[in-house]
Amino acid sequence: MQSKIQQILKPKYNPVAILWSDQKPDGALQFAKNRWGCVMSLFAQAAKGKTAAINRETAGCGGGEIGLGFGRSYHERYPGGIECFYRFLSSGNADSEAGRSAAENYRRYNHASGVDDFLQGERYIKTPELVKKRIDKMPTFDLGDKYVIFKPLQNVEDNKETPEIVVFLANPEQLSALVVLANYACEDGENVIIPFGAGCHNIGILAYQEAKREKPRAVIGLTDLSARLQVVNSLGREFLTFAMPYKLYQEMESNANGSFLNRNTWRELTGE
Repeated sequence: MQSKIQQILKPKYNPVAILWSDQKPDGALQFAKNRWGCVMSLFAQAAKGKTAAINRETAGCGGGEIGLGFGRSYHERYPGGIECFYRFLSSGNADSEAGRSAAENYRRYNHASGVDDFLQGERYIKTPELVKKRIDKMPTFDLGDKYVIFKPLQNVEDNKETPEIVVFLANPEQLSALVVLANYACEDGENVIIPFGAGCHNIGILAYQEAKREKPRAVIGLTDLSARLQVVNSLGREFLTFAMPYKLYQEMESNANGSFLNRNTWRELTGE
């Protein structure tokens, strides 16, 4: 599948198509079952030309399981239970007897910095009570036994495969262009959002949720500090994700030619 936007913006990395499938593609990268891994590292590999496949058993971590659409049961399975998870994202478990007890089991399968985060908290949300409210409002998708596939957009077969989401890795100028293009045919100019969420949430469930809207919006992501830490060595520091539900992507593709992308400001900015 060829992209006019890609041809004009010339991003460093391949746009990534996210598809749902009943089968794992031959040769697709995949984490071992029930082993830790950050799915954003698989996304990075897809941006570099590989194909990756994730199902419920190979999501790498609980956040990835939820973020890519495999239900919400992870919270209940979290060491020490869901209350410990609330404290993990906020103020930590060191002051909780249940949390300190759970940390002993946590040490068995996590590295030292992970144990420190468990006890002292990631501090991404101010209080456990706010974490609970955020989670209660989080969209839920359960893809059952399906695979979530990451593959370069150019490798998607026309008339055979239809992406759910298309994701660009964009530097500041490219991100600016994508924001303008997303709003090019929009009445209110609010066709892009930057919600708080994990890296995989912003290309997964939050983008899936937008795809259900009559007028879907694009989702900017990779603002998750933990996810950035996982991909900074492979991708660099200057990129954010720009995830488009396929309907919006098609609209933006149809509007690329004849837009500001053919005008002097863009050419001067990019040195074309």
